[in-house]
Amino acid sequence: MSDDVRNRTWLERVSNLLSREPKDKAELMEVLRDAEERHLLSAEMLSMIESVIQVSEMQVREIMIPKAQMIAIDSDSKLDTILPAVIESGHSRFPVIDDSGNDVIGIILAKDLLAYHFNTKADFDLSNFLRPAVFVPQSKRLDILLREFRINRNHMAIVIDEYGHVAGLVTIEDVLEQIVGDIEDEYDIDEDDYIKEHANNIFTVKAATPIENFNEYFNTEFSDEEFDTIGGLLLQGFGHLPKRGESVKIENFRFKVLHSDNRRIHLVEVSKE
Repeated sequence: MSDDVRNRTWLERVSNLLSREPKDKAELMEVLRDAEERHLLSAEMLSMIESVIQVSEMQVREIMIPKAQMIAIDSDSKLDTILPAVIESGHSRFPVIDDSGNDVIGIILAKDLLAYHFNTKADFDLSNFLRPAVFVPQSKRLDILLREFRINRNHMAIVIDEYGHVAGLVTIEDVLEQIVGDIEDEYDIDEDDYIKEHANNIFTVKAATPIENFNEYFNTEFSDEEFDTIGGLLLQGFGHLPKRGESVKIENFRFKVLHSDNRRIHLVEVSKE
């Protein structure tokens, strides 16, 4: 069969598909995969289209950051405690929690605090910097949330459960990563690497790093008889499954959890003391 005939056949299938309601998503994907095989779509484009379709079926609860892992600021916090938390986390937005520790009363932006970075003695009232928080239910579909983010120019939403309690938070980056894949920042490490060095003698280390590799990189002598990875060593050091932001000192190293879930540690920040 000639290329002209093959292309005409494919175009006829597309025309037939677009001339009526698609029967189901499987039929739509079949045509799109056929287009990719004929190099009318790149593999990256096909993957993104598949992700967009998948996002339309996902809910906020599937990607949100749980409340236990939120980096939040207490409403009665002083500037000298807020600034270090903002700088260390590397985030740009922070929920502010009321005195009860249960409700979010607003959002504070890191950029609003820049003027106080070099003048910590200036008069500071956290309430003057509060911005309204956006609240969404756990059941909201991601495609709808993304549209609302774009229309309202919001970057973060507080997720609430069926009883109106704070369940976590979700950002526009969390949604976009479901479509385009992980969006790397200064804390991300290449898939094939375990350790990444930053400025000021700071490192990000995957918890899955074999202790042998860690020892070789940092010239240490941690035992690998009981644990195979740094994650196992840290669990012993903490004595519990730590939340994001918790830290522990082991020998002359400070380990701070950057990412963890309810099952394991994923990424830590390492500094020498």
